[in-house]
Amino acid sequence: MSASSAFNDEKGGSSSVGEPEYGHDPASGGIFSSDYKRHDDLKEMLDSNKDSLKLEAMKRIVAMIARGKNASDLFPAVVKNVACKNIEVKKLVYVYLVRYAEEQQDLALLSISTFQRGLKDPNQLIRASALRVLSSIRVTIIVPIMMLAIKEAASDMSPYVRKTAAHAIPKLYSLDPEQKDQLIEVIEKLLADKTTLVAGSVVMAFEEVCPERIDLIHKNYRKLCNLLIDVEEWGQVVIINMLTRYARTQFLNPNINESLLEEGGSGDKTFYGSDEDEDEDEEEKEKKAEVAAMAKRKPYVMDPDHRLLLRNTKPLLQSRNAAVVMAVAQLYFHLAPKAEVGVIAKALVRLLRSHSEVQYVVLQNVATMSIKRRGMFEPYLKSFYIRSTDPTQIKVLKLEVLTNLANETNISTILREFQTYIKSMDKDFVAATIQAIGRCATNISEVRDTCLNGLVQLLSNRDELVVAESVVVIKKLLQMQPEKHSDIIKHMAKLTDNIQVPMARASILWLIGEYCEHVPKIAPDVLRKMAKSFTNEEDIVKLQIINLAAKLYLTNSKQTKLLTQYVLNLAKYDQNYDIRDRARFIRQLIVPTEKSGALSKYAKKLFLALKPAPVLESPFKDRDHFQLGSLSHLLNAKAGGYQELPDWPEAAPDPSVRNVEVKESVPEWTKCSSREKRKEKKVEKPFYTDSEGESGPTESADSESDSATGSESSSGSEESGSGSESEESKEASESEEEEEEEEEEEKKKKKKDLKKPVQESESEQSSEEEERKHQRKSKPRKSESESESDEDEESESESSQSESEDSESEAEVKKKKKPAESKPPPKPVKKESKKEKKEMSLLDLDDFEPAPSPQVTPVNTFLSNSLVTDLEGLSLSDSVLSPATIAPSSTLKSYELLHRITGEGLSVEYCFSRQPFSPDANMVAVQMQFTNNASSDTKNLHIEDVKLQSGMRVKEFPEIELLPAGETATAVMGIDFCDSTQAANFQLCTHTRKFFVSIQPPVGELMRPVFLTENEFKKEQGQLMGMNEITEKLTLDVKCRNEHTIVQRVTTAANLSRVPCGSDKECSPPLPPPDHPVHRFAGRTVTSGSLVLVTVATKEEGAAQLTVNCEKMVIGTMLVKDILQALTQ
Repeated sequence: MSASSAFNDEKGGSSSVGEPEYGHDPASGGIFSSDYKRHDDLKEMLDSNKDSLKLEAMKRIVAMIARGKNASDLFPAVVKNVACKNIEVKKLVYVYLVRYAEEQQDLALLSISTFQRGLKDPNQLIRASALRVLSSIRVTIIVPIMMLAIKEAASDMSPYVRKTAAHAIPKLYSLDPEQKDQLIEVIEKLLADKTTLVAGSVVMAFEEVCPERIDLIHKNYRKLCNLLIDVEEWGQVVIINMLTRYARTQFLNPNINESLLEEGGSGDKTFYGSDEDEDEDEEEKEKKAEVAAMAKRKPYVMDPDHRLLLRNTKPLLQSRNAAVVMAVAQLYFHLAPKAEVGVIAKALVRLLRSHSEVQYVVLQNVATMSIKRRGMFEPYLKSFYIRSTDPTQIKVLKLEVLTNLANETNISTILREFQTYIKSMDKDFVAATIQAIGRCATNISEVRDTCLNGLVQLLSNRDELVVAESVVVIKKLLQMQPEKHSDIIKHMAKLTDNIQVPMARASILWLIGEYCEHVPKIAPDVLRKMAKSFTNEEDIVKLQIINLAAKLYLTNSKQTKLLTQYVLNLAKYDQNYDIRDRARFIRQLIVPTEKSGALSKYAKKLFLALKPAPVLESPFKDRDHFQLGSLSHLLNAKAGGYQELPDWPEAAPDPSVRNVEVKESVPEWTKCSSREKRKEKKVEKPFYTDSEGESGPTESADSESDSATGSESSSGSEESGSGSESEESKEASESEEEEEEEEEEEKKKKKKDLKKPVQESESEQSSEEEERKHQRKSKPRKSESESESDEDEESESESSQSESEDSESEAEVKKKKKPAESKPPPKPVKKESKKEKKEMSLLDLDDFEPAPSPQVTPVNTFLSNSLVTDLEGLSLSDSVLSPATIAPSSTLKSYELLHRITGEGLSVEYCFSRQPFSPDANMVAVQMQFTNNASSDTKNLHIEDVKLQSGMRVKEFPEIELLPAGETATAVMGIDFCDSTQAANFQLCTHTRKFFVSIQPPVGELMRPVFLTENEFKKEQGQLMGMNEITEKLTLDVKCRNEHTIVQRVTTAANLSRVPCGSDKECSPPLPPPDHPVHRFAGRTVTSGSLVLVTVATKEEGAAQLTVNCEKMVIGTMLVKDILQALTQ
């Protein structure tokens, strides 16, 4: 269906929504436009249930943004649709969010859990867009989340997502440069990527974050050279520029011997020609002989990698993209042997047919190249002739190139061109042409007289600017041979009557003063005329009149003494202090008095010293120390972020660093994620004795689908959480019902677990024991992810079975796994039982014997089997369990809500009681203590004017009718903070006054304790890996090294319950406690019921590792900070 017909259909369909005007720009109606109304209908369309309306609204909003209109007020309406099922709508929503996420950070943060779910979306475009939005939210608090997202995306199956991860790296680096080391690891991983899509982006990230780390390029150098031809154009530019710098550090200068040979060659000529001239220095001869010998002794051999780079970039000179051609041209200019550089000339000349902006950049670079490598562009001389349609800046650059290319053979042609250019109407261009003629005259002595005569003819031109510029150039040329050209000086002296341009008048006066011996009759007369008009001249001319007077006074004082005194007196009272100072200084110097110092003796030497002729040089002479094609070269000044082009090394570095070990080619399907690899390594051989074929593609595919569906199930509760944040309490109650259903399902599973034979639990236990031994050897970070036993995998498939659509295939996988798990013989268990007989009782009852720690819950150490099964059958809600795990009231921290001075005698303190709030389980109970310090009674204490963020709710405390003087009263209110630490603002009112107050919860108070056994904890932790896991290393405070203090500090910082130790040696009463115990704590967020799992693993000398697993990453990040603070202070 065509786009237009689809558009009309949409239009027809939206008639119910007040018929929005489609054809018009939403902001084109001027002052009287119904702009607000239009935005209202867009909001209405975004809130509708029809995807077609939403899509139409998003198209219009994105079109507004493209036209530069501000659509930021639609942010709340758009962000709601981020969870939309329609992929087209979702894509456009992400486009919008990337644009406005930085401006509306708070609102974007609210929907962060949706972006996190987007990172696991099956559609690669959604995954990439979610990462792009996440990296556009410039808030430091989500740096760990961004870091995890980038790490996961860097190992994504889709190259497009990996490319987006590379793009996110510089964004994160600019937000938090401290992440550099971790980002370098990701860059190193992505540099090894073999896809062309990723190459350019990762090299860009490398250039932004760590351009000095050349060592990361060594192994990837040849791969980048070979991929170059297929990378997208902007990637090619970045890679070529980076490889230019790399090559300058790794290879030898290919032209070093040529320059020596040239010197040696010139030496040979003089050597053979020395028959006539035998007084030549012996030392010079020796030096030249040495140079020649050295050139013969060390023939330059190009490194094969250097040749590879030149060979693979050469075809790109035919690219349609001017930037790519320019990048290759600069690479050849900086790296290629002189004989090969010529190939770039034709490509650069081709670019001169492009737009004027491209021409400007190319000509800047050609101007620089043509100074050192003139021969390269000589065949294309006519390409640099100027067209009448060229803009002025291009004309000037072409003049520059023509002047650089001028030599004895082509100068006549070039001067003929210049003659034509002088007739142009563009005055700036004419001035530049006259300067170019001057430069040609200084560089080529044969045409100096011709040029001078030509310029003198220009002095009779009608145009004053042409005459003025000619005078300035002639002045510079005359300085080379003044004695030959006294007629020209006379001719110029006559011009003083006509020329009014200050610079030209000043140049003429300087010439007459400097060479007054050559024109002794004319000079005093010129001074006489100038003295007349002195007061009307420009400052630059006045200074030259004073100089002329001083020089004539010193050489011809008879005729000019009075004139000089007259000029100096005029200057003495001039308005400009420079002229007054100059007059005073010159009077003291040339007119000797009794006071004048020793300097007046040397006045003649000072004023009439021989001055060297100015050298007319190209402004592009030293620009090639900047890398060609760079912004710094264009501006002739170092731009921000510019990387210097390194000098060639004296000796070649070791080329073997670029050698890559050839690995056996592995089929694509076996490259499963690292987690699956680890599992395969751990699995004992007996599991696969029956069917070895299963370890092929099917196995890895199964495990991938398992993990994918597992992540879906874990994100299920996240969805309900984010829903309740943005919507009203109606939806919150729906999400509660969903959670209850999920809890019932979990309990059914627990029953199933109990019915399994004991043998299975034994085999599971033995594998767990082995893993624990392995844990203590391996790194702490690794152990977390590796300690998921095979049972985790099974539980994943179970949990996904209840939700995923492909339940049949999942069930088949389970059938395969179950018999395999019951098969292995219980030999390892027997071995262990010989070693540790005491532990056997624990091993038997592992699955269902929680041993709660005595510090937190006063429950018996062991429970009988029957009691446990009875308990499992009961529907224990979290609220029933929580009172047992509440910390003692003495440890509850109080916060000041109202100071007695501010409250005029009424002071209010509050604390989070950590008791369930009976009217509404989704609210946090806040206990308030009112104290009346005033002399009079306070009446009618109540709350008014509650101001909350969206989704938050408050249950007010009952009004306190009377609070007598000097007495205290307590009340409990409930606040649903919607799982965020944003403050609840309200007014506390008495019968006479109102006080504005706010309650802001610490993140640890947004959760309630949950009772989990160790196995359940590990199972849940296994489902909250990757993005949902935050790990920090810390050193425990000296007072916080024992178990009791750690538990106390963690439970004080956060409302969590301790997970009792299961089968670990840690808590079995007969054995001494282990040296480095692991403490686990669990809870759920009050509003959405998202799991929060905390692990504190202690190590030697007070070192420890804190791990927080939480579906809501913002809460996880903040909780890590709070617990770190509690344990380290």
